Amino acid sequence: MAHKPINPILKQVLELGPTLAFFLIYMRLKEDSFTIGGTAYSGFIVATVIFVPILLVAMGILWALTGKLSRIQVFTAVVVIFFGGLTAWFNDERFFKMKTSIVYGVFAAMLGFGLLQGRSYLQWVMGELLPMERTGWMILTRRLTVMFLALAVANEVIWRTQSTDLWVKLETFAFPAVLFLFLWVQILSLQKYLIDEDASKGAR
Repeated sequence: MAHKPINPILKQVLELGPTLAFFLIYMRLKEDSFTIGGTAYSGFIVATVIFVPILLVAMGILWALTGKLSRIQVFTAVVVIFFGGLTAWFNDERFFKMKTSIVYGVFAAMLGFGLLQGRSYLQWVMGELLPMERTGWMILTRRLTVMFLALAVANEVIWRTQSTDLWVKLETFAFPAVLFLFLWVQILSLQKYLIDEDASKGAR
């Protein structure tokens, strides 16, 4: 299927909307308890179960509109579905909380494995979006590997030692904000490695 352009705002809504929806649903249901089939489920568990189809619908719309889904989006969706299912099946919120550590941990492991091979898998995924010299990609990959590892460790510490309420807020807002700020700072610091495609074409 050919890749099709999409309104950037709509794209952000489809990508970030499900997580925000989970937050809003959780805040509405967090004090409630639901008995289904003789088993009592907390508001967190119910919010998790509702979140999974919302995510799938958003991804389906995104795929229908653009004709593509990134490998990262597909992997994240699979992890969310798997751990969301475990959370509901065992009625244990810890499964859904640890999925964030696993996602960040897997990203760190994949990037680290590429670095051991002298390659930047990040460049393979994002090279078309951000033209940059190989040296710049290797630097960014090393730094992002450390950041993903730090976020995985931070998530483990937070969900094991803090309240569910705090974890949901940090998961929804703090982690994405920290990662966005980190990437923004890195792009600014790696300006000298960026490739000006217009200048390159003009030189030809």
